[in-house]
Amino acid sequence: MKDHVHMCINVPPKYSVLNIVGYLKGKSAISIAKNFRGRQRNFNGEHFWIRGYFASTVDLDEEVVLE
Repeated sequence: MKDHVHMCINVPPKYSVLNIVGYLKGKSAISIAKNFRGRQRNFNGEHFWIRGYFASTVDLDEEVVLE
């Protein structure tokens, strides 16, 4: 699959991964619609991201993962 995104982010324990991913997907979809599709408002019906996501933990080998 060539059309996907990898991110390595630090999520504090007080936030759930679900909320962080939802926030990132929502804000990035709005930004992409504004900048590349010429939409200024009314984003109903826009579909950019799929519904799911994958999350994993990184501990001591963060540098290796970032490479």
